Parts: sequence; structure tokens; C-alpha cells
Amino acid sequence: MTFEIEYNKIKNTALNELKFIEEYMIQCIDVRDELKLHITNFLKAPSKRVRPLLSILFYKSFYGEISEHQLKALGAVEFIHSASLIHDDIIDKSDIRRGLKTTASEFGNKLGVICGDYLLSVAMNTVTKLGSIELLQNFSNTLNKMCIGEINQNFDRFKIGTIEEYIEKSKNKTAYLFQTAMLTPFIIGGMRNYQSAFDFGLNVGIAFQIRDDLLNVIKTDSSKPSENDTDDGIYNAPVIYAGSVEKCLDGVEKTRCLLNNYINEAKNSLKMLPNNVYKESLENFSELLGND
Repeated sequence: MTFEIEYNKIKNTALNELKFIEEYMIQCIDVRDELKLHITNFLKAPSKRVRPLLSILFYKSFYGEISEHQLKALGAVEFIHSASLIHDDIIDKSDIRRGLKTTASEFGNKLGVICGDYLLSVAMNTVTKLGSIELLQNFSNTLNKMCIGEINQNFDRFKIGTIEEYIEKSKNKTAYLFQTAMLTPFIIGGMRNYQSAFDFGLNVGIAFQIRDDLLNVIKTDSSKPSENDTDDGIYNAPVIYAGSVEKCLDGVEKTRCLLNNYINEAKNSLKMLPNNVYKESLENFSELLGND
């Protein structure tokens, strides 16, 4: 079966919670009607919601229930992710996202930037209202790292770096937001023992990014990664292992090994979870990351 079919089975385990998050996000949008319609359509468009999903499953594996405050905080995580997509579409000059016209293609780059910034402000407003300084600091640090990841990537364009540098970039751009999502319900709930969630979030986030970069290579008829990456001088794990853009397919097997290492680390973080449907879903998701 395909990734999408198997993933949707996992997603069904937390469908009510994800629906609450989506409805909450839409309620938070308060801008001019022309832009409001566009944003709400974007937020309602089919998407994986992988960050809140994993967080909900992990938390419910311990406690069985998750509160509305915790779900609203996960909505803030999704606002940050959505803002990053809007900004990425401007950088990549993309016209379509989730089957819809991108904000920049419909309203121009200037309003696109402002729209992304607006969603960030909504995210931080949500976190502030929840009254947790620890959570606010966590979100702030994650936003800082995401920006640093993009800045470093820009200055390192057309350079074949090291795997260590690639992993650091993957943490900044992707994994720390996964980690923030995993920690969010524990922080809101006042729990202090969340090391396993911390570890799972980081490792599954790195694996998620490696998988995405790997698919850019193996799902093309060319011997080069996706045009967006190589044309912009962004060289990821297959190129680094091969030592060449033209021969990047030579780096695929080593990249698979790297991916499997982080998947195994993520799965190790699940060992202490109680045996229930939520743990099983997390294990199934981890396994899915290793499938093409």
C-alpha cells in the first residue's frame, strides 16, 4: 500500500482532535475578507498535520485524553508550519500549494510575506494566552533556529558540505519544530518527565527531512535531485555522499542507511510507552518513513 493510504489509517486515530485544531485555527483568522477566504481555504485544504498528529498520539499513549488548551497550543505549531510554507513558496516561486494558488501567486510577494508574518503573530498570540513562559520560550527558540537554518542554507548555496552540517541544517529547518510539537502538550499539562518525547521529536523530524530529500532524488527520471534544490544550489545528503550533483544517485544507499539510523533512534524512544493503539500508530508511522 502507498504511504498516503497507510498514513491516513494512522491519522484516523486522532481525527477528532485534528478537526478541533483546524476549526480553532480558522476561528483565529481575523483579516480583510479577501485574504481571510484565501487563508481559511489554505488551512482547510488537505494536509498531513503530521506534527500535531504525532504529538497527540504520543501524549494520549500515556494519559488517554488531551485537553482543548493542549490542542490550541498544537494549533500554534501548525500556524508556524503554515507560515513557513507561505514564505517557502515565495522563495521557491511556487504557484500551487495543497492544490490551491499560493498566497504570493494570488496576491503578490509583498502580501505573501505579510501573510506569513501574520500567521506567526497568531501563533505567538495563542501561546501567550495559554500563559506558559516555558512554552513561549520554546516556540521563540524554535522560530530562531528555523530562521538560522534558512540563513545558513542561503549562504552555503552551491557548496557540498559535510553530513554533520546537513544534519544540523535538518534540525534547524525541520526537526526542532517536530520536537516543539511533541513537547507542547507536556508543557501545557505541567508534566516534567518528557525526555522520550524530546528524543522522539528530534529523531523523527530529522528522519522526515532525510526522507523528503531522498524522495527528491529517487522519484525523478534524471540523475539529479529536484530542480528546486539543485538549481538553487541546495545540496542534500545524496549529493554530499556522492560528492557530486551529477552522480547523486551514487549517494542513495548511504542516505537510506542514514535515514534508517534516525528511524531506529525514533523507535527506541517509543519503548517506554504503554502498549496501546497510540503507541502502535507511532511505531507504524516510524516504519512508514523507511518506505518509498
